[in-house]
Amino acid sequence: MIFPNRTEAGRRLAVLLRGYANRKNVMVLGIPRGGVPVAFEVARTLNAPLDVLVLRKLGVPGHEELGFGAIASGGIRALNSEIVEALRMSPWDIELVTEREAKELKRREHAYRGRRPALDVKGRTVILVDDGIATGSGMRAAIDALRQMKPAQIVVAVPVAPATTCDHLRGEVDELICLATPEPFYGVGQFYYDFSQVSDEEVNELLDRAAREIRKEEALAIGG
Repeated sequence: MIFPNRTEAGRRLAVLLRGYANRKNVMVLGIPRGGVPVAFEVARTLNAPLDVLVLRKLGVPGHEELGFGAIASGGIRALNSEIVEALRMSPWDIELVTEREAKELKRREHAYRGRRPALDVKGRTVILVDDGIATGSGMRAAIDALRQMKPAQIVVAVPVAPATTCDHLRGEVDELICLATPEPFYGVGQFYYDFSQVSDEEVNELLDRAAREIRKEEALAIGG
């Protein structure tokens, strides 16, 4: 399965999540940047609020496309021990990459959260959405960060991921939904015709649009 773009992937993914539609305790979280256009379509279909959980991949020096871990909001770091050991990465290398990505994480937190209230998921069902999963280290960091915020349930939903990664993650969440688990799997972008970079401005625009649509629905419900 190859998706035309993230918007269409989100629409297809939302079909599998309709059981969560119109529930007051459900919140959709996109992982910036690429996960936000997918999450926007999911949130719109489910009539649920949209927010973001900021995450940064930790890339192997010289081969940054290969992630050996990730960091997330709240000071969370998750490492892929198999990759770290296979490449014999030193604690020094790990800290250098972590420090660099932490600066970008802080910048993005300010860019997306600067004029919005703090993320509050306590007691809610959280549907965590990205445009795909490769090794799963980033999603593990996101799950760890969310768990510390005490949601009622964590649901991971993505358009595409390797079957082995899904199997490893499934036991860490209440539900995992993935549209396609193709093999061989070399990277998420392999399964999109349009995998162009999403800008900070696009992320904020989608967050604003989602908030406006929720307010409109609430106003209609009151008026009706």
